[in-house]
Amino acid sequence: MSASSAFYAQDASARTSWRLAVLMGANSRTYKFALGAAVLDAAGRGQREIPLAELAAPYALELARRLGDAPQAPEGAALRDSDFLTIAKEERAGTLEAGQPTERLLEAATRSMPAMVMQKFHNLRGGIQVPHRFFELTGDSRKRVVRLTGDALRIARSEQAVGLQAELDARWSIVESSFAAGVGRSLIEDGVAVDWDSLRLTDKKRRRSVTKVADALIGFQHGRCLICDEVVSPEQTVAVDHVFPFALMRRLHSVRAWAGPDLDALWNLAPAHAACNGGKSDRLPFPVEVHRLALRNEAIMDSPHPLRKTLQLSLRQALGGRRSTSWPEFLQAVRDLAI
Repeated sequence: MSASSAFYAQDASARTSWRLAVLMGANSRTYKFALGAAVLDAAGRGQREIPLAELAAPYALELARRLGDAPQAPEGAALRDSDFLTIAKEERAGTLEAGQPTERLLEAATRSMPAMVMQKFHNLRGGIQVPHRFFELTGDSRKRVVRLTGDALRIARSEQAVGLQAELDARWSIVESSFAAGVGRSLIEDGVAVDWDSLRLTDKKRRRSVTKVADALIGFQHGRCLICDEVVSPEQTVAVDHVFPFALMRRLHSVRAWAGPDLDALWNLAPAHAACNGGKSDRLPFPVEVHRLALRNEAIMDSPHPLRKTLQLSLRQALGGRRSTSWPEFLQAVRDLAI
């Protein structure tokens, strides 16, 4: 079973299909995130049928805004004069001044969206499609209409709706950072690190902030606390838990050198309810928590760079003179060292 199939099997729902598309789909540009944000917003307002040009407006506006902070395509991508991103760069100033896309940018978005992003939104790598669909494009070229599905409306009004938007924003930031000149290469080679002062992911080489740790990871846990396995709701405080407590490195170092991996690394960090994290304190994880962590890490390994690379680097670390081939094996080895 592939990691994406295993991820879906944990919670066979429309929310999981959405997370598969956003978190685990391939990204040659960031169009998918702009479309996803526009769909979530429209569905949250209860819209069922939207003229394509109406949906194209927030899509184009958000891409124009983000173009000023980071590239929305890989470094060196060939852009023709008629390419949507070329037009977005040229129309960016006028768009931001008006607070809405210029007529030229809106026309370019409406023209390009069907083939560039809408046909690909539900696709995963390898030609697989997610189990649920969130929109259909109907009508002819003169009057295109986007019809949102019941699944789109339900997830946009669910208790996890705020979290789904935060996950999308975090993934967008990760991908556009990996596209940035220079930063992309270092992220792909070295993955990301954690800045504990701000609880944000950073590029290891440049220490450049990427996104919040919790927002980047919690979607791979189905929006749930790793400790109690209950959904983390928007009004609840989120903590970033060391599944294997960091105190192990200090505790065991007093009697012998810690022979295990860095416990401050991404593979060992999991969003949790602050109350659950406080109650857990410095105890070792229960077997069920280790199992959840293995499933979460396997899901991340099925996502594109740089989170995947970050975990690959951890998995390759020698433990007791040997390398682990899977997350269950790696985590069992860490547990063996800790007891």
